Amino acid sequence: MNILDARVRLPQQFREARIGEMRNEYVAQYDAVLQVRSTIAKTLDDLIQEMKESGVHHAIMHAEYEFGEDGDALNEALAKVISAHPELFSGFGTISMEHFRPMRAVQQVSRIRELGFLGVNIQPAFFEMPIDDRKLYPVYAKAAELGLAVAIHTGINYSMIHPIRNEHPLLLDQVACDFPELTLIACHGGWPWVPEMVAVARKHPNVLMDLGGLSPRYLGVQGAGWEMMYRLVNNLLQDQILFATDWPVFPLKRAIAEWKELSIKPEVLEKVLGSNARALFSKIKAEVKKNDNT
Repeated sequence: MNILDARVRLPQQFREARIGEMRNEYVAQYDAVLQVRSTIAKTLDDLIQEMKESGVHHAIMHAEYEFGEDGDALNEALAKVISAHPELFSGFGTISMEHFRPMRAVQQVSRIRELGFLGVNIQPAFFEMPIDDRKLYPVYAKAAELGLAVAIHTGINYSMIHPIRNEHPLLLDQVACDFPELTLIACHGGWPWVPEMVAVARKHPNVLMDLGGLSPRYLGVQGAGWEMMYRLVNNLLQDQILFATDWPVFPLKRAIAEWKELSIKPEVLEKVLGSNARALFSKIKAEVKKNDNT
């Protein structure tokens, strides 16, 4: 099986921010739940080794902007990683969210296209902005114009200073209504609002979901909150779910093993673990080519 991880993080070695310098209100609960202090220092070499050991042939690396870093620097660092390992990685760039300026963000989206990335990753709730904030609409419009996808943090975050109401999947519904041409990826699958997330995905075929950073086995645990998504993954949602780990948050080998232990049809499992992401690749490349020719 040709496995593709739809979301791994740009390793910390290429970032300005250091976990020890971050506010305790931000990282304390993340560390309690996800043990980020013990995994954040993993390197690019560690990732490549994990990919080899787990059978992941390719990964989409995201330059996630969370800590007020330089968005341009993150994108250029990501470009260097992909240039050195084009057979292993594709990319989603990012925009500067702190002291947000729409025109700067639009210019960064244009640069993301120039660098050959597949899309844009944004986490507006970490900067007190809801997903459907109108200040973000120029970003959505530019991404749609250029044929790029937009990956957005949805559902719970573990920061004690950023309210999760800004990450409700119904906010994504509004964006999808306003930009029907735009491919949107709901990172983390919108938990704990899974029924709402499923409704948005059923309504909008251009809305995909990844479950990166989560233990896949909980999809099949009664009472964990994933029941509706688990029931529909074998049929109605089979083309809209992407395998992702949010590495280094979750180990690749364990994530794959847990997906394989779920009661999912073999042909659907193949879609989740790779075919859906490859279809996304093809769609984005076709859109970019079409836009280049107009």
